[in-house]
Amino acid sequence: MTLLNNDVAHTLAEHLRAGTTEMSPTDLRVPISHFVSEDRAARERALLQRLPVIIGHGSEIAAPGSFMTREVLGIPLITVRRSDGSVASYLNICRHRGGRVEDQPCGSKRIFTCHYHGWSYSREDGGLRGVPYDDFYTHVDKDRHSLHRVRTEERHGFLFAVLSGDQDWNLDEWVGPEVDAQLEPFGLGGAEIFLDRSFALDINWKLVLDGAIDVLHPKFLHPNGVGKLIETNTSVWRQYGRHGQSFSPRTRMGDLARAGEDVDADFRLMGSNLFLYPNSMVISTPDHVEFWTVWPDADPNRSTTQIRFLVRPEKRTEKIEKRVLRSWEILEQAAVEEDWPMELSIQRNAAAWPHGTYLYGRNEQSCQHLHRQLAADLGE
Repeated sequence: MTLLNNDVAHTLAEHLRAGTTEMSPTDLRVPISHFVSEDRAARERALLQRLPVIIGHGSEIAAPGSFMTREVLGIPLITVRRSDGSVASYLNICRHRGGRVEDQPCGSKRIFTCHYHGWSYSREDGGLRGVPYDDFYTHVDKDRHSLHRVRTEERHGFLFAVLSGDQDWNLDEWVGPEVDAQLEPFGLGGAEIFLDRSFALDINWKLVLDGAIDVLHPKFLHPNGVGKLIETNTSVWRQYGRHGQSFSPRTRMGDLARAGEDVDADFRLMGSNLFLYPNSMVISTPDHVEFWTVWPDADPNRSTTQIRFLVRPEKRTEKIEKRVLRSWEILEQAAVEEDWPMELSIQRNAAAWPHGTYLYGRNEQSCQHLHRQLAADLGE
């Protein structure tokens, strides 16, 4: 943990002793229509296509020559590990007549070929390599018919891409030094995916993120689970540009602080949720890192949540695996049985009565952040 996080631990202890929490200067009211409006959903997806989003983890294409395909925000992608170890992404769309040039979810190939008319492309640069019956075309300029490139960069093991094809963005500036400082100790560039689960939900993506980072509900919605492990309504929020981090004390820290004992940034005493705008979260634990990505659907009433547990291979013992699986059981119980049913009821209520606003109080800094940043980026 960094010195910053030790300072956060001391601040949390002061709030626990005083029965207070950090607060925003003002409340925030978010129109209920933002969760059900098709127009708002379309603008949000268009915005996410223009921003650096995390499309995967480097361990999915660990070996040179490996690739993966997936659809992100409706856009079909091939992401590859080139021979020199760098990463690249291309639209999985043939430049001839629009077929997909790779159908397999993953593998290792040097050339991608469209099975419609046989046009083939290089893994290394997406360049057009083969055109069957090319003598029968007036002229096919291979330099002008490469696969469309989607700039992709790897940082802390995460694969960042801008789906619009914009090449003019700076990952150093986007991530920023504060986020780098929080991620660096985990060594996620050397981690592997231990567990990968994906959930299609009839819930707006912003409600899913709200629920995952909310600090007011543990003892009410999870009285027999997470509510026994985490303090309710005590948190510290740190904003890092467009990103931010919520720190919450575990009940053990609450007991120590209220007894006048010293506390520090020990995993057993304090947890954190690092929000990587616009739609990802990194949650730290002693044995693994919990990584969420929540994707909006074209339908504002739907979204897809992907949860991955990342573990460094040198830490992966039988004992650690059992503890990580136990962590998943706790998370699954909280999310699947309690969080998402509540959010589903909110979504249905919003669709039934999309009038007025929802209130985000001064003590809900973490939840306010996403909505304030989206509004700013959408020019609202």
